[in-house]
Amino acid sequence: MTAASTPDLLRFITCGSVDDGKSSLLGRLLHDAGLLRDDEVAALGEPPDFSRLLDGLALEREQGITIDVAYRYFSTVARDFIVADCPGHAQYTRNMATGASTASLALVLVDARKGVLTQTRRHSYICALLGIRRVVLAVNKLDLVEFDATIFAHIEAEYRELAVKLGIEEVTAIPLSALQGDNLVAHSSRTPWYRGPTLLEFLEQVPAQPDADAAPMRLPVQWVNRSGQDFRGYAGNLVSGRVAVGDAVIALPSARRTHVARVFDGDKDVQGAVAGQAITVTLQDEIDIARGDVIAAAHDAPEVADQFAAHILWMDEAPLMPGRLYFLQLGPASAVARVTAIRHRIDVDTQESMPATRLEMNEVGYVHLSLDHAIAFEPYAKNRALGGFVLIDRQSFATAACGTLDFALRRAANIHWQTLSVDRSTRAASLQQHPRCLWFTGLSGAGKSTIANQVEQRLHTLGRHTYLLDGDNVRHGLNRDLGFTAEDRVENIRRVAEVARLMVDAGLIVLVSFISPFRDERRMARDLFGAGDFAEVYVDTPIEVCEKRDVKGLYAKARAGELRNFTGVDSPYEAPLDAELHLRTENESVDALARRVVEFLERA
Repeated sequence: MTAASTPDLLRFITCGSVDDGKSSLLGRLLHDAGLLRDDEVAALGEPPDFSRLLDGLALEREQGITIDVAYRYFSTVARDFIVADCPGHAQYTRNMATGASTASLALVLVDARKGVLTQTRRHSYICALLGIRRVVLAVNKLDLVEFDATIFAHIEAEYRELAVKLGIEEVTAIPLSALQGDNLVAHSSRTPWYRGPTLLEFLEQVPAQPDADAAPMRLPVQWVNRSGQDFRGYAGNLVSGRVAVGDAVIALPSARRTHVARVFDGDKDVQGAVAGQAITVTLQDEIDIARGDVIAAAHDAPEVADQFAAHILWMDEAPLMPGRLYFLQLGPASAVARVTAIRHRIDVDTQESMPATRLEMNEVGYVHLSLDHAIAFEPYAKNRALGGFVLIDRQSFATAACGTLDFALRRAANIHWQTLSVDRSTRAASLQQHPRCLWFTGLSGAGKSTIANQVEQRLHTLGRHTYLLDGDNVRHGLNRDLGFTAEDRVENIRRVAEVARLMVDAGLIVLVSFISPFRDERRMARDLFGAGDFAEVYVDTPIEVCEKRDVKGLYAKARAGELRNFTGVDSPYEAPLDAELHLRTENESVDALARRVVEFLERA
């Protein structure tokens, strides 16, 4: 088959409420189009159960619902297809988003007896959020309402009203009976009032994707190819536009300009390439370009920023809390990211904005996002490849969220590091010491502040310049507005870590005594400091001993239910896994433990 006659590829998803018939529709469509093997037809049983073709998981068959995303490839004379059959149940919204992220068309099923349901609205919202602007409204099970044209028209009108609110540009409504095959492959005699295409006709004729060739050229660099001493090529997938030898281009985020010297399709020299091709380009000038950078058309370049407004769909079982660090992956570009604020949570059933301090699994929020360095991007609505990202948990490496960038926060472009004449090394030299941050962590009553206080006294005797940041004391001033919820604990540690970093920059030895119960926040604190400038001190004391030392009576109040979110009782403490110092207070005195800490500092 020649390139000119190769069918184009349409990626689409099916979605809708539970029992609307998504899996059955796809199974029947493939069956009636003659696209199943004999063994697949036999496996459907008698009478045929078309849903069995896609509901492959045993648990799905037991419960009668689709849980995972089932992908199916098929091909007709007209084109190739990849369809994702997405879960209908609300608790599997994150799975549905996985299928929608690569699709250009959504097939939204509605049961003719039930009409547009909450889950119909939910899935349509997720489709719109992830850039799907074309929908087939498949009004299914019309055989159960006697193929009533009035019912079909009412459902179509209601959905079109929803589509306008969501920004879905094209809706094609088709009356169907998946069970009996009406209007799937052939027009049904039972809907003489319907003059539109069958489902298969529509799928074969609809444009597969927006005209990416007409957009400005964008080449995210996936690999720097150094196959020889004199060869330096930049390989990646051309996500939009066209590129040709001699084109003026700009490399981002460095903003260096040059021209394309050569274009390779595989190992073959070509004059140019179009969107969708995997290519390698070489440039006329030697420019420092790394994986994740973007080579773009010089006359129409994307933006560069490190702070964004974004929509995210939270996918992790643990909630999102502002201030916690995650890895961000945007195509081949990666960065360390922090959600600095949740502007609001979006009720995906009603599209209303709701106040929120955290996001739970399957919830959508509008957030502010801050990265540790600037990246090239475009709004997701303009370019999926440069606007769609995932957040990854830094400990488990599980995908925690998917998201879409809306725009750069302009304040990011207006804030720059000020170069100062007196720097940290100058301050440290004047104090004749190595600035450090000692981070004491442990349960309430473990002895953190007692040991840290003793350490500071010993350091003062040695002529060291120090400052002790104590959890209780800081909450009287800097953090007096924070409570003890998980979200406030994260912000509590973020603020203290930033203050400690400034004090180390001032040349001081800073002792931080905070419960700091979460590993993520302690790691966030560590990441603010240079190599060798931060040391975690785990003050390890059994909770039974801590309760016996409870001079404030906090444990007693927590056990009585009078004090909520108390670490060790109804809020977890995550013990350090690799602390530089591990102090077990049961077997050593405060003086001995303080001496160990000072000896550690003097050796470093």
